[in-house]
Parts: sequence; structure tokens; C-alpha cells
Amino acid sequence: MRNLIQQWTELLVKNRSYCDANDLFDRTFVRQEFKLQYDFNLPDGSQQSLAGKLDSLIYDCKQDRLCVVELKTYNPVDYSAQLAQVALYSYMIQPTKKVPVDSAVYCVLPQFKEYRYSWEELEPNVHQVIPFKLQQMQQWLQWEAPQPDAPPPTSNSDLCNICPQREKCQSFFKLSNSHDSEIDTPSQTSNNNIAVAPSQPNFASSIDPKPIGQELVETLQSFKINVDYLGAIAGPAFIRIKLKPNKGIKVASILKLSSDLQVQLGIARPPLISTQPGYVSVDLPRKDRQIAQFEHYIQPQKKPERAAVTIAIGVDLEGKLIEADLADPNTCHFLVGGTTGSGKSEFLRSLLLSLIYRHTPTQIKIALVDPKRVTFPEFTQMPWLFSPIVKDSEAAIALMTELVTEMERRYQLFELAGCSHLDAYNQQLAQRQQPGEPRIVCIFDEYTDFMAEKETRNALETSIKRLGAMARAAGIHLIVATQRPEAGVVTPIIRSNLPGRIALSTASETDSKIILGGTSTEAACLLGKGDLFFQVNAGLQRLQSLYAAEIKLP
Repeated sequence: MRNLIQQWTELLVKNRSYCDANDLFDRTFVRQEFKLQYDFNLPDGSQQSLAGKLDSLIYDCKQDRLCVVELKTYNPVDYSAQLAQVALYSYMIQPTKKVPVDSAVYCVLPQFKEYRYSWEELEPNVHQVIPFKLQQMQQWLQWEAPQPDAPPPTSNSDLCNICPQREKCQSFFKLSNSHDSEIDTPSQTSNNNIAVAPSQPNFASSIDPKPIGQELVETLQSFKINVDYLGAIAGPAFIRIKLKPNKGIKVASILKLSSDLQVQLGIARPPLISTQPGYVSVDLPRKDRQIAQFEHYIQPQKKPERAAVTIAIGVDLEGKLIEADLADPNTCHFLVGGTTGSGKSEFLRSLLLSLIYRHTPTQIKIALVDPKRVTFPEFTQMPWLFSPIVKDSEAAIALMTELVTEMERRYQLFELAGCSHLDAYNQQLAQRQQPGEPRIVCIFDEYTDFMAEKETRNALETSIKRLGAMARAAGIHLIVATQRPEAGVVTPIIRSNLPGRIALSTASETDSKIILGGTSTEAACLLGKGDLFFQVNAGLQRLQSLYAAEIKLP
């Protein structure tokens, strides 16, 4: 709690200059209980009332603004969901207090982290997005099979067993009889973060994982480690076996058997073994590996002008497409690493296609750096290009310098308009019926090829450092990829300014640590050909990237 107390103490010291000592605590920590309620007008003309109770409300005297704080004793799986909650509270409080109300999530364990957004950033997004989400929720409650547009299944079915809303949820959504008690819904679902196309394949239909799970149990028993088989989930590249160690069996005794299981089961790479809530998971490769075809998940469509710009990362074990929002501070820039044969180039191509399939050239511009000259040949004439495809070091330096100049130009425009970020500025332009500034996404394939010369390395590092630190609010985003994630190439400057991480199969555990940070060696166990880890804050999500066999520009 020391970090949380320090946070509050700094605010008290700052407020002390603006109020009497007797009123300091009462003004800083608002103890009044607000009846938070707001009636949203939905797109179909109906209304929906929302009510809630907040954790904490604090006041900054200097800035004359409040902040709704949601306190967490853990790192949430989905920070956007937590932020949506406090953003709603801010929106409901503001009419009563008549001052800007910021939103923040304080995660106090295992280490203090603050995720904060200003009222200016949140107010237009809440007003635009929430009514559509509320209407969607109303439709979910009225859904009955075999109607289309079903409610999405839970992202982690293990949470259902401990969820306090389980009974209420079951009264609306029928549960299947499967071992994992997953919600029984048709395949088509969609929201801002996950999209599953109507033609989504069922990767589990072609294989029975139970015999594989039983073989694993018997192999562990030969090492005098007794476990219970709890079921399995089949993804396109691997099968995740769920095991429950018997009492007295240490989890560490299973974790250290990775190499032994590779030999006994006859698989090409050591299986990834990890602990989960209530069980140990063992990922074993499929002999009949499946492909996640791009066209099964993403179709050409035209998103609204102010829609979130998301990139397709890959398909999870439940067959859902996981995407990343470029406006999110944790996924605004990416470092991508993977050895030869890992599927890095195909990943970058599918990522690029996911952008141009859903956004017009007036919404986004793409800058491509392709020193190998073979990654993006089909995209040389597309109208989305910010500049011609860069193929040499001098042009790469010029491009990065141009992006820095563009960032500075945009911030000058924001300052004159009184805006703090691109979305707010574009909203002002839209009100005046003027075209907005497009987001710019720079995809940098094989960054290592430009690192041989010291002058080139220093120039690129300087530009990446500036763009990584400042370009998010200006709507400029970097995706830097390399097949040799060595310490001399992916320097601390690069790593610290590219918060999003994608690790495909790496040649060594050291390379995995450089891409994912800390002691994360898991990428060395990946299977290649698009098998990847998506680092979401402190957690890793194993996905299969999309494969576009034929490039068809919309």
C-alpha cells in the first residue's frame, strides 16, 4: 500500500496550497455518496438507465477537477473494461459537480500502476460508444436460438464457476453440457475488441483430444506424478490439456518435465507448461495443424469515420479474433520478433490487410519499410500509402524524420485548437464539416538490416524514441519487426518506447526474453508458422496469426 499512500500524499501536499488545513482531507477525498444514475438515449430512440457506486472520488484543487478512482488489488485481464466502468462514473458525476471528471484505475498489487484518462479524452468516446453498446446488450437479453447476432461467449469459461452473477446470467443464456460449461451461442459475435466472422471454422471438430490427454496423464504417472485429466481445448496449432495435480504433488515437479515430455511424446519442441487458476495447462502440438484463414475472420467493410482503429493479432483457443486498439497506450506501438519460419512476414501482411479492409485512405495512411523487398509487393500502388515503400537505409531515415515532423505539425494544430489528441481534433473538424487528419501506421519489417551502420542506427533510434514516447496522441503508430532480436539490435531505447509486444517463435530463450521482457522464455517453445504470444500488460495470450493466401485489395 506504500505506493498508493504516496500517491495520495502527493495530492494532499499539492492541495495544501489551495485550501485551509482543516478542510484539506474533506476537499481532497470526497466522502459524499453520490446516487450515480444517467439515462442514455439509444440509437433506436429508446432510453436505458445506468446506476452504479464508485470506489473513490478525489479532487485536484490546482486543476479544479475531480477524478473517479477504481481500486484493484490485482492486475485486471482487460484494462479497457475497468476503464469503461470509471469512465461511465465520470460521465454520470459531471452534470452534478459541473467540473471535468477524469478517470483512473489504481492497481495496487503486485506493484502500483496507474491508468489515467482525462475528461477531454473520455467524454466524446463515452458519448459515442456507450449508447451503441447498451443497445447491443438489450439485444443480447432478447436473443433466442437460432436467431443471429448472439451474445458473445465468455473469454475465460473458468470464471463462470466463481462468478457471483452466474445464476442471473444462466437465466438469460443457456449453458451447454460441455465440461467447461461454455455459453452455447452461434459463432457470429462482435465487439470493439473481438470479432468472429460468420464462416468461422471449428478447429475442435476434426480431433478428439481425450486420447492425447490420457497419454499425457500416463506419461506423467511413469514419472510418479499423479494428475487428473480435466479436459482439453483444441486450437488451430495445438491442444491445451488441463490437469489437476493430486494432493501432495508440487506444480514445480510438472513444470520441470518439459524436456522429458518432449522426448517421451515425440514432439518437435518442448511443450509449454504453465499454471492456471485451478489447474496446470500443457500445450501439445496438433499433428493435423489447421490454418486460420484471413477471409474467415475479416471481410471488407467501411467503418465510421471516428471508429477505433484496430489491428488483427490472431485467433485464440476459442476461435475468437483478438485485436488491439492503436489508441490504447499499451498497444499504440509494437515490437514484433520471430526467427526464420516463424510466420513474421505473413503476420505483418495480415495485420496490414486488417487495416485497409476496414478503413478508407482518408482514415488511415500506411508507411511501409521493406528492406527484403518481398514482404509487401502487392501493396506498392495502394491509395493508403503515406509515401512510396522504403527499401534502403537512407530512405528509412528520411521517412522516420518525416514522421517526427508530421507529429510536431499535428501538435501545433492541437495546441491552436485546444485539443489534447487526434480524435478530439478530428471531432472539431467534423463539426465544421472539414476532413480530419488520418492516423498513420508505420510497419517496419526487418529492422535489423538497418543496424549495421552506426550513423543509421543512431538516427533511427532517435526517431523511434521520439515517436514511441510522443506520437500516440498525434495518431502516429510504429510496428517494428525483426527476425534477430539480439541485445545489440533491440536496444533498451527501442524496447522502452514500444509497449506492445508480439513474439513469434524465437531461436533461443534469450531472444524470447528480449522481445517479451523479464524472464519470459516461452516464445522459444512456440511452433512457428504464425504461433505467437501477444503480451497484454503483464499477461501472455497464445494466438494463431491469420494467413492470407491471396491478397485482394478492397
